[in-house]
Amino acid sequence: MASVTFEAASRIYPGTIAPAVDKLNLVVNDGEFLVLVGPSGCGKSTSLRMLAGLEEIDAGRILIGDKDVTNVAPKDRDIAMVFQSYALYPHMTVAENMGFALKIAGKPKAERDKRVREAAKLLDLEPYLERKPKALSGGQRQRVAMGRAIVREPQVFLMDEPLSNLDAKLRVATRTQIAALQRRLGITTVYVTHDQVEAMTMGDRVAVLKDGLLQQVDSPRNLYDNPANAFVAGFIGSPAMNLLTAPVVGGKAKLGDLNIDVPASAGSSVTVGVRPEGFAPASSGFNVLVEVVEELGSDAFVYGKPADASVKFANESDEGVQVIVRWDPKNPPRPGQTITVTAQQSSVHLFNATTGERI
Repeated sequence: MASVTFEAASRIYPGTIAPAVDKLNLVVNDGEFLVLVGPSGCGKSTSLRMLAGLEEIDAGRILIGDKDVTNVAPKDRDIAMVFQSYALYPHMTVAENMGFALKIAGKPKAERDKRVREAAKLLDLEPYLERKPKALSGGQRQRVAMGRAIVREPQVFLMDEPLSNLDAKLRVATRTQIAALQRRLGITTVYVTHDQVEAMTMGDRVAVLKDGLLQQVDSPRNLYDNPANAFVAGFIGSPAMNLLTAPVVGGKAKLGDLNIDVPASAGSSVTVGVRPEGFAPASSGFNVLVEVVEELGSDAFVYGKPADASVKFANESDEGVQVIVRWDPKNPPRPGQTITVTAQQSSVHLFNATTGERI
């Protein structure tokens, strides 16, 4: 096993000015499951491909363990990669697909068969070893792709959105299996996804990227509780954190009749972040005009707009942005009603209205 280190690693595609990945400094510890997450185009897959040797590095370097692999061919990096596409050979059985890399590497048949059987047992694929890929479900095919990586016994696993082709229910089941399997094997893993729920439920740590820049890397809990900036705050969490720009008067940010203490350095306005569960019903405070109520059985979420015109969305450029409040599922309001909520100071996050940095 080995750690992975990005040292100011950058990638600039020909014909562009802005780097796809800009001076990435990141250490993945030995045996750690690290997830790279961010919106489309943020540089997460490019970072993974740089580590794999599939993309050139224009500046900086990458190390696997103590070895500088910046200019090392992909086949010599001792990594195994699982892609979004299963990329299985249709004419080969499951066992042949899983053992093919070992065959190419010249491993004896007895050793190949042993490793394939061990991986099949780990992945519950033993009954399917003689089947062809066309006779497997999507989840089974993805497990075969995983098995093909496992039998190589690499220092590092790289996974590029491996669950994107699965339906929602199967994704939940498979991501749990992958996380449990990685912990059992103890192999350093770098996993790319655009799904922040997937990132939060799988990773030991999560690295959030935007526009090629690393925004924050931390445990899922700390990302949720202490986001470094407004982007991370709005990206991590489902439903998303409410980000509202409020005027500051007399040292308090005003969300309607709800007054929130802010430091003197806040300026004339501030971005107030409150997660849906951070709001609570009140007789006076912040008024929200209800547009939609999402009833989920154990929870209810109210979606609406601020009733006070002085309160603006910090992320109003996002299409369909709304105020979200978690509500008592046994007594939800109706669309068209106005609800009044308050927020405890401990549940409020404050960000600079211009830079988005945490105050």
